[in-house]
Amino acid sequence: MLRFFTIFSLFLLLSIPFSSTFCPAKEVESISPETISADKQYQQAKFYYNELHTNSSLGNSRDNWLNGVRNFRKIYLAGPKSDYAAPSLYMLGRMYLQMYKKFNSAVDLQESISYYRDVSALFPDNRLADDAHYAVGKIFLEEKNEPQKAAKAFTRIIADYRNGDMYPHASDSLKGLSKSHNIPLPAAMLKRSYLENLTNVLPVKYWSSDDYTRVAINASGPVTYQETLLEKDGDKPRRLYIDFQESYIDPRYRSPVPIEDGLLKQIRTGQFTPEVVRVVLDIESISSYKIFSLPDPFRVVIDVRGELKTSKVKPAKTLPTPPSGVSSDSLKKQPEDHAVTTLIVLEDFKKKAVKSKATIAREAAEETAVKAVQFSLAQQLGLGVRKIVLDPGHGGKDPGASAFGLVEKDIVLTIAKKLAPILAEQTGAEVILTRPNDHFIPLEERTAIANTNDADLFISLHINAHPSPKVHGIETYYLNLTTNAEAMRVAAFENATSTHQMSDLQDILSDIMKNSKINESSRLAGYVHNSLCGGINDINGYDFKNLGVKQAPFYVLIGAEMPAILIEIAFITNPSDSDFLNQDNFLDIIASEITKGVQSYIHSTTASL
Repeated sequence: MLRFFTIFSLFLLLSIPFSSTFCPAKEVESISPETISADKQYQQAKFYYNELHTNSSLGNSRDNWLNGVRNFRKIYLAGPKSDYAAPSLYMLGRMYLQMYKKFNSAVDLQESISYYRDVSALFPDNRLADDAHYAVGKIFLEEKNEPQKAAKAFTRIIADYRNGDMYPHASDSLKGLSKSHNIPLPAAMLKRSYLENLTNVLPVKYWSSDDYTRVAINASGPVTYQETLLEKDGDKPRRLYIDFQESYIDPRYRSPVPIEDGLLKQIRTGQFTPEVVRVVLDIESISSYKIFSLPDPFRVVIDVRGELKTSKVKPAKTLPTPPSGVSSDSLKKQPEDHAVTTLIVLEDFKKKAVKSKATIAREAAEETAVKAVQFSLAQQLGLGVRKIVLDPGHGGKDPGASAFGLVEKDIVLTIAKKLAPILAEQTGAEVILTRPNDHFIPLEERTAIANTNDADLFISLHINAHPSPKVHGIETYYLNLTTNAEAMRVAAFENATSTHQMSDLQDILSDIMKNSKINESSRLAGYVHNSLCGGINDINGYDFKNLGVKQAPFYVLIGAEMPAILIEIAFITNPSDSDFLNQDNFLDIIASEITKGVQSYIHSTTASL
């Protein structure tokens, strides 16, 4: 052994100084004798450490490894504040880790962790501090199988050593832990520059019925996504999944959401790769789907239509016995899932015989029964207008337009509550409000409410606004593309976006709206608008202006599977319009005229049959 150290010392005298990673950059003349001595000791300890790796007869002895440990410990104890203190502690951590792997002693592993932690705790500003944190993280991950503690060590690097050489390694490790162990990424990783930033995918929202599903996926910012439809494979039905690139979803939102309600069976969201979020829709059957994105806040909307199974058709409910001359089919409500459309036949019986008292009494009772049922013409002709959805715009945190002490969200809710019972009475349809009170509903949810309820008409109520107080009047919209600047301005306001973004979306919307009921929506808008104009024009003292029926890409109308319109009732920014909007009688007239317009639309459709 003495001969070995003689050769060892001679080698050191002839060797160049140790790597600058451990050797401070100082001029040779300025190094004190104590520093030179520490430098030689450290180089000797490093040389011995290397020999333990290259010389198998030397490295197979645990005692020799303990000798190497003592070499670095002496250096640290001799100068706990010297330039070699932190490197010596780091080398102690490394040696004990290698001893654990070689001799399988749990004590060595704990010693390694302790020495690495000493480096970062005693020398947090040293260039080896982040290396020590990373080494601790690797031990907990690979040797102790404790991913939570590993993540804690890596997170210290993200939080405190953004410019350190271990930052990218810690970042990659945390992404891997997030994917494989559902451990949240630190907030600091989600606020970095574009190249390092991951878009945060938020909890998925959904609305589902027997043959329709709408899913909305919000994100913290615009994100690139790609959808894939997997064809049926054995017993597995067609499945649709969407991959969001450069994205991250918090582990608490990754659990599968079992639906078992209608078309959608399950939503599975997960961190598919460290930088890709995958959303899988397990759907009983897919016949078609559309995907589009909306800005501010950015969200991706998926509309899936399925093939309705006949076994799910609900039996028709039988109403009271019909009177003579009316087919029994005319008094049956249709199944709620629109599987069948039944047209009734009105039979014309001519009474030729003299009626007896019994016959007269029976017919009187039947006539009373008919009046009690109170079927509208639309119901009797089986037009299918059984449900109408009214959508009071805005609500909750979104007040809409405001002026002269009035707020749009309050006015349209009042109109909707006046309109609902009148529509129900006059048409016999069930009327549903998207919001019965003052709470916020996203635009995409409003259409989903109509679709999942199998609505036959959708009417969105709004109050207009304009920078100029002189602008006034009423206008009615249906969904379509437009180049009209004013229509684009109104749509941008109601969509809570910019006219520039609206223009960018025109190409996307053109494909989405191919299957929309544009023609029927146009007809409905015409009848309702004309009725409103006629009724309002008769109001004494009201300076009415007919702004016409227009078309624009309103988000709230996208994907509607029924005729859908949006009414802009007067301008809240105009003094005269605002004054009338504050009058209860005026709102009653609005509700009455909308009802008349809907009835006219129904009757015109009846006549065309």
